[in-house]
Amino acid sequence: MAMLEAAALSKHFRARRGLFGGRGVVRAVDGVSFAIEGGRTLGVVGESGCGKTTTAKLVLGLEEPTEGGIRFEGCDLNALDAAGRRNYRKSVQAVFQDPYASLNPRMRVGAIIAEPLVTNEALTAKETRRAVLRLLDLVALPARSADLFPHEFSGGQRQRIAIARALALSPKLVVLDEPVSALDVSIRAQILNLLRDLQRELGLSYLFIAHDLAAVAHMSHTIAVMYLGKIVESGEAESLVRVPKHPYTQALFSAALPSSPEERRDEIVLAGEVPSPLRPPSGCRFHPRCPSAMERCKDEAPVLEEIEGRLVACHLYNCVALPGAPERQT
Repeated sequence: MAMLEAAALSKHFRARRGLFGGRGVVRAVDGVSFAIEGGRTLGVVGESGCGKTTTAKLVLGLEEPTEGGIRFEGCDLNALDAAGRRNYRKSVQAVFQDPYASLNPRMRVGAIIAEPLVTNEALTAKETRRAVLRLLDLVALPARSADLFPHEFSGGQRQRIAIARALALSPKLVVLDEPVSALDVSIRAQILNLLRDLQRELGLSYLFIAHDLAAVAHMSHTIAVMYLGKIVESGEAESLVRVPKHPYTQALFSAALPSSPEERRDEIVLAGEVPSPLRPPSGCRFHPRCPSAMERCKDEAPVLEEIEGRLVACHLYNCVALPGAPERQT
């Protein structure tokens, strides 16, 4: 059984259409389903505005779904009482993008890390201090860090502090929302390797959200690719990165930096911009930019279907028998 399962999860927001127009609906997340296994990482990737962060907020309980639901260790979140909700929030923690904004500049680091413990656990001052020092050691910061303020640390060190705070309540799942995008390139690998070490040591599960494709490939066991609120492809990370099947996934990874100087790949340039989520295209949402679009793509939305061990939502893979259909892509 998966630790966390999302089924047909949707989040729609009311929004004003233009300066004097009426109100429309932004379908930020539109019927996505995924699962996160214990001790494993699900990476979610896509362009800005595809629904990655909204998905993270739904998992964290910061937003209520418009439709669909989430199950955690077999329990439906909608059926939890107040105590169950509290336990869920303790079990699911987050590390956010900006370590400069996520830490209170007026609090010492020890107090920042101890805050979840003070709020949720009945510990003595000595027990709390001992827990803080243990957490600092876990993220490779010296004990004296507890008595300093956030401004006395570099960006990478601040993110280590944020990770220590997220681990204070011994969570089972950590949502990592762009955890290295605000850091210098030279520091990113250190933080990603720390997260992988902590996963092995503590048995953590991660929901890893990023637009950095190299980071997603490095961190993830499985990857889900989102476009305009929908998952267009998902599967085992190494296979998906090596041989992407959906035209959007192919374009994303063709633009990523190669893993070695010898690697050669054809860059796929997509036409146009990402459409507005207020007025998504009919049929397949990717069809206005897709180099392989067919007539049926304009009217008929593809569904996720298993193609060679992977889920892909694309008519290229389910229309071979139709007259004039292109050959099946592999």
